[in-house]
Amino acid sequence: MTAPLIECIPNFSEGRDAAVIGRIVAAIASVSGALLLDTHSDADHNRTVVTFAGPPEAVVEAAVRGAGAAAESIDMRRHRGAHPRMGALDVLPFVPLEGITLTGCAGLAAEAGEEIWRLYGIPVYLYEVAARRPERRNLANVRRLQFEGLCERAPSDPACRPDIGGPALHPTAGATAAGARKILIAYNIHLATRDATIAHRIAQRVRESSGGLPYVKAMGVYLAARGQAQVSMNLTDFETTPPHVVFEAVVDEAAREGVEVAGSEIVGLIPGRALEMAAGRDLKLEGFHQGLILERRIAEVRGR
Repeated sequence: MTAPLIECIPNFSEGRDAAVIGRIVAAIASVSGALLLDTHSDADHNRTVVTFAGPPEAVVEAAVRGAGAAAESIDMRRHRGAHPRMGALDVLPFVPLEGITLTGCAGLAAEAGEEIWRLYGIPVYLYEVAARRPERRNLANVRRLQFEGLCERAPSDPACRPDIGGPALHPTAGATAAGARKILIAYNIHLATRDATIAHRIAQRVRESSGGLPYVKAMGVYLAARGQAQVSMNLTDFETTPPHVVFEAVVDEAAREGVEVAGSEIVGLIPGRALEMAAGRDLKLEGFHQGLILERRIAEVRGR
């Protein structure tokens, strides 16, 4: 029987302070058995995505330690960035890679959530496969009010109360959304324009919720550090809608707006299968290297 291997991709609400990011990453890496795979920080989004993998016990412990380090260092009352957020550890997804099911990962999400509440007083919402309410399967519904709105509404509105702990949010660390899901590709496309309204229109036309591409979540943002607008996306089923299909759709929509695509980027790691599907196509990927392929990176870290 294959030993369970889980990928965990916590998103933290800090993408500018290297010292804070370093403390969070060190806390995660301090757990024996947790394989640190990648760290991706973005100053405009003010967000860091850490990717690690391991057996269930190590992954849960590393996630909890990461939550604690974030709570010690991040004050959500002062946080500003282009990305929606509701907590210092904003999102905590568990992804089955080997020897475990999505249902098993949902159990790990709940286990981690209970520990985060017990140790740090940070309430937790459960989403995707771990959701206890159907309306919370979609992360966007959970995070819609963001930190400020949930601080106001959660204590008195049953529809906004966390699944674990609460009802009030932690005064500085907010709340965390923990869940179980399939492999997701975080994929951003940069436009050769400073006009964020163009990115908003393109995002609206390509995302599934507006009748666009299936399994695509998208929003338009302005990146001050680059002086460019960006279509920021999550591809929740890359085998149905792979990155190259999304890229070509955004290129077409950008042409309708009279602008060009300047480049694209993968946030975190990407399954090798997605690259195979895009063979021969130029996605104008920025900063890409072989170490960003999920399977290759796991093999590399395991071999050390």
